[in-house]
Amino acid sequence: MSFGTDTGNMEKIISGRQFDCERALYNLKNSTVESCIFAGPADGESVLKEARDIKVKDSSFSLRYPMWHVNGFTLENSKMDELCRAALWYCRDGSIWGCDLGGIKAVRECENISVKKSRINSCEFGWKSDGISVEDSEISSEYLFLDSKNVRLNRVKMDGKYSFQYMENLEIADSILDTKDAFWHSKNVTVRNCEVKGEYPGWFSDGLTLIDCKISGTQPFCYCKNLTLINCTMENCDLSFEYSEVNADIRGHIDSVKNPKSGKITADSIGQVIWEDAVTECKCRVSIRSN
Repeated sequence: MSFGTDTGNMEKIISGRQFDCERALYNLKNSTVESCIFAGPADGESVLKEARDIKVKDSSFSLRYPMWHVNGFTLENSKMDELCRAALWYCRDGSIWGCDLGGIKAVRECENISVKKSRINSCEFGWKSDGISVEDSEISSEYLFLDSKNVRLNRVKMDGKYSFQYMENLEIADSILDTKDAFWHSKNVTVRNCEVKGEYPGWFSDGLTLIDCKISGTQPFCYCKNLTLINCTMENCDLSFEYSEVNADIRGHIDSVKNPKSGKITADSIGQVIWEDAVTECKCRVSIRSN
């Protein structure tokens, strides 16, 4: 059965079609899929499962599990709505550009995926993945990138809860992060020139570094190891740094600091330094910057 044009180099072009059957384009190889609709009464799953070296553009998806075990792909100017649920799982070496990604579990256990100029609305986006990059995009999610590693975000605007937990080797730059409970139990994370808004960021992290960041929210950075803040501001941050190993250079005011474990904290002003009811020895040096 021919779906489109077969070019001289054996590349198949599938254009302007609608598919709704189970595994409609299963094991598709060396092909371009353009201006297609994946939806319909048959409500078939896994339409592009096990595809290899494909280009998908200007298409829309409204069927479950559309791209599983896909290796070598580009997805451009396309939309996957909430009915896709677990849209991309076990995929490798892919590029996503100018897309809307919906579904509760849009990306999971994927490797080497680049996302640019896209909009993501997925509660469990990016779980257990390796080598994901996101640029110039918007994300709405909960538990974003849970238990993933080697992830880079640039110029990203995101909102959600419980983001970046149990992650390793994460870099974020020039982004706005509106999320509570961020970076919990994370390792080796660097955040540069970002707004970090939300309650309880960074608890139990190891190797979390924030540079030139604007931080706001109650009880930040408790129970941390190897925590570093360089040239950051902290607004509405009370009960900060409890039981943390910290070196912090804060520009401006901190509402309060409570029982930091070790290291050094310097700020222009601190509303209150609380040393009481500590469950471990706390030796951190807390000082006001001299004019």
